[in-house]
Amino acid sequence: MRSRFFFALHLAVTLLAWVAPLLLSWKILVPIYALVLLQFAVFKRCLMNEQHGLPEQDDRIFYTDLLEKIGFQPNRQIVKTVVRRYLYPLLAIGAIIWQVLLAHPPLLM
Repeated sequence: MRSRFFFALHLAVTLLAWVAPLLLSWKILVPIYALVLLQFAVFKRCLMNEQHGLPEQDDRIFYTDLLEKIGFQPNRQIVKTVVRRYLYPLLAIGAIIWQVLLAHPPLLM
């Protein structure tokens, strides 16, 4: 039960990270995305994974686990590299472009 709750929480946080550039100010998002990257740099893993029983071995991460559950067999190393190095900087840059350069204010804050 606890594992299922944390899986759902992790999924919600992950989905929010993707839509956050539309919802929240880039001034809030850039530091949050930086903290996520700092977590990967310092701990070499996502701290939420262990809460729902996902061991990070053989390049298995939350994204690869989700993709495999829906029937895809991604190259785990590529997915891990993209997520851990490029995804969050791209989301931050996307938020800045969307909100500052294209002048779309965030929907919430």
